[in-house]
Amino acid sequence: MTTHAPQAAQAVTLPGSLDEAVAALAAMPAAVPVAGGTDLMAAVNSGQLRPAALVGLGRISEIRGWQYQDGHALLGAGLTHARMGRPDFAALIPALAAAARAAGPPQIRNAGTLGGNIATASHTGDALPVLAALEATLIIAGPGGARREIPVSHLLAGVEMLRSGELIGYVRVPLLHAPQVFLKATGRTGPGRATASVAVVLDPARRGVRCAVGAIAPMPLRPLDAEAWVGRLIDWDGERTLAQEALHAFGEYVSAACIPDPAPEGDGSVAPLPPAVQQLRRTVAVLARRALGRALS
Repeated sequence: MTTHAPQAAQAVTLPGSLDEAVAALAAMPAAVPVAGGTDLMAAVNSGQLRPAALVGLGRISEIRGWQYQDGHALLGAGLTHARMGRPDFAALIPALAAAARAAGPPQIRNAGTLGGNIATASHTGDALPVLAALEATLIIAGPGGARREIPVSHLLAGVEMLRSGELIGYVRVPLLHAPQVFLKATGRTGPGRATASVAVVLDPARRGVRCAVGAIAPMPLRPLDAEAWVGRLIDWDGERTLAQEALHAFGEYVSAACIPDPAPEGDGSVAPLPPAVQQLRRTVAVLARRALGRALS
């Protein structure tokens, strides 16, 4: 029970197309777009958000599927986690399918969407490290039928933001046709929000490894030096295997890059990391090691 129930939205608009949704947002600057509502409604129910109006995106069929486009998959922002977790999608982008299946209980997977995961930009969003490792691009819909593209990493880092009246329409993901793995660690309560997550993607055409670490910072982190180092160790023309020592070293390299030691004090001494941070670093190392090992197996 609560003595301060959130006020109901004054207006709800249900557009049938992406451009109609953009027009509705332009006409009602205070309106909030809603698709699955898994994060939005939690904020409304807790009284943290009281939108003056809502623009529902659930009837826009054009953003609820995907298509092939010049060696890429063009994913609609309205794709649900449940839909991305199915076998046909998993054959297309395995790591994103794995992240979708790990997004929470069925009621969350059935409602939550890819675009919502990106727009909310929660540091624990399971799709975010996968999209960062895949170097995905967002197609943003704006007023008057305008479209612009930005790297997903730019939006998550705040380098580029959604402008007034804009919506994420699609996500363009390169189809690498190579192994990719997503792993995450959660708290003791079982499946749920990640305490750390790692996505590893092999890119044979560029003879490289891409890795992104999620949940430990406000945005996914790319350990670029670790990627370059391990990429040089892999025999891309052979069996693509690594010794356990190399896998272990990669995990340590990734974790140290993402959770560095404190800066030296004035006397040159370095304070130890708090136990909880040390445990988090060990978790990241294990996830990175296992993810790369599975990708190469």
